Amino acid sequence: MGRERGTPAPSGQQARAQASAITPGKPGGPGKRPPGPEPLPADRVRTLLGGHRLSPGQRRIAQYITDHLTEAAFLSITDLADRVGVSQPSVTRFAVSVGFSGYPALREALQPIALSAVAASPGAREEDRRNELQAAVDAEIENLESLRRAFTDTDRVVEIGRELARSVPLTILGLRISVSLAEYFAYAAKRIHPDVRLVSRGGSVAYDALLQSREAGGTWVLAFAMPRHSNEMLAAMRAARSTGLRVALITEASLGPLAEEADVAFTAGTGSRLVFDSYAAPGVLSAAILQAMADADPERTQTRLEKYEQAAEQHDFFLDD
Repeated sequence: MGRERGTPAPSGQQARAQASAITPGKPGGPGKRPPGPEPLPADRVRTLLGGHRLSPGQRRIAQYITDHLTEAAFLSITDLADRVGVSQPSVTRFAVSVGFSGYPALREALQPIALSAVAASPGAREEDRRNELQAAVDAEIENLESLRRAFTDTDRVVEIGRELARSVPLTILGLRISVSLAEYFAYAAKRIHPDVRLVSRGGSVAYDALLQSREAGGTWVLAFAMPRHSNEMLAAMRAARSTGLRVALITEASLGPLAEEADVAFTAGTGSRLVFDSYAAPGVLSAAILQAMADADPERTQTRLEKYEQAAEQHDFFLDD
């Protein structure tokens, strides 16, 4: 049994944002072969497994299959699990996640590709693997190009920058892996905004912080939600709105429960060809919103930046360049 039929094809940006670590960087998407020479076996495997959001553990399985195709395609589920260092149920869940009824169906689809790889050039797989990091960079360039097109109209960024600048205090929300982006934004925003509060823990701790922010006069929360999306992030966004705060969201997908919960949502694709995602486009989007905040109140921005530089010089914060 092969892939499930009838699933709507994602948009270009969604496809990039939701691609797995081994999605081929080629036009057309799964099942569509671009014109040209026969693709390498590794590319065929990527096409077979690509287009799905995989966990880091599932990406390890996918990468092992790609790197050891001629062996992996004939392994039992027990042997494959042992080689990768995961459980047998994890292998089964992986097979289902990439569109098959189970591991036997996936193995059946892999075996013809593995047999064709036997006759391939000995250097083909080495060349393919050598360029995997380049492919990851290419995917990030596509994300940045998509963001550049979105910036053709700057009105939404300018408007949210103005709203966030006016919110005193301003709350920045980021949980789990999204904490790094939230910390970056909060650190920079403190240079130009008088009261920035970072919330990086969920549950009742997040609710208390959000409630205090609202009671102190805050009107907005800026939330960062990178995959994998968590239940506690959805709960925190709902808690923010229940207190009367409005929510601006930076995420990688324009659809889904998180985007639906936000008052304003900005999308920026994540790089997902490697085991862990990379965030070039979300980082640039964050810097653009910071710029809009700075521009919204230029006098306050200038005053605060000058005071910070004075403090930095007085306390010798930085090395001399």
